Amino acid sequence: MTTKRKPSEKKTASAPTEAINRHLGARVKQLRSGRGWSLEGLANASGVSRSMLSQIEREQANPTLAVTLRIAQAFGMTLGELLEVPGASSAVTVIRANDHAFHYRSDKFSRVRTLSPLNLEKDVEFYEVQLQPGGALRSSAHFEGTREFLTVQKGQVRVESATDAEELGPGDSATYRADVPHAIINLGKGEALVFLVDIYR
Repeated sequence: MTTKRKPSEKKTASAPTEAINRHLGARVKQLRSGRGWSLEGLANASGVSRSMLSQIEREQANPTLAVTLRIAQAFGMTLGELLEVPGASSAVTVIRANDHAFHYRSDKFSRVRTLSPLNLEKDVEFYEVQLQPGGALRSSAHFEGTREFLTVQKGQVRVESATDAEELGPGDSATYRADVPHAIINLGKGEALVFLVDIYR
C-alpha cells in the first residue's frame, strides 16, 4: 500500500533546499560583484556556463555538488566557506572545566590546562597553571621573540627568565622573555594558581 505525501509535507521537505539555493544565489552574486567580475568572467574562472551561473544567482537552479565546488574554487574558497550561512554556528566557543582534552600537562606537582581553543591558528595561548608545594613548571626556550605574561591568583611563586628572577604574590603580574630557559616555581606551603599567556612574535 502506498501513501501519498501531503502537500504540506512536500513543502516542508523542500524548504531546506530552497533556503540553500537562496543563500547560494545571493552569495555568488555578492562575491562576483565584490570582485568586479561579470558573469562571463566568473564562467571563465569556474568552467561553469554563463547561463547556469545566471540561473543560480536568480535562484532558478539546483546546482550539483561538482558545479558548486567549481564556483567555490574560482573564488579561492572551500565548499564550506561558500555555503556558510552567517550565524548558523555559535560565535561562542566553550571549554569546559572537566574537559581533559585541554589538560596540557598533569602530574602530582603541577597541572597545566589550556584555556584557548586547540584548533585555533594563533600567536597567543592562554593557560591555567596549578602548582603544588615544591612544584615547578620549567620550560626550555620557545621561539625567538616569545614573551610570557603571568598573573598570580593564589600563592607565592618565583618567576625565572634566564638569569633573572622575581618573587610574586596574589594579584601580582609579570612579563618576561620566554625565548630563553624559564620557570615558574611554587615558593609557598600551599597550592599556587597562576594564569599564563604566551605571545609568539
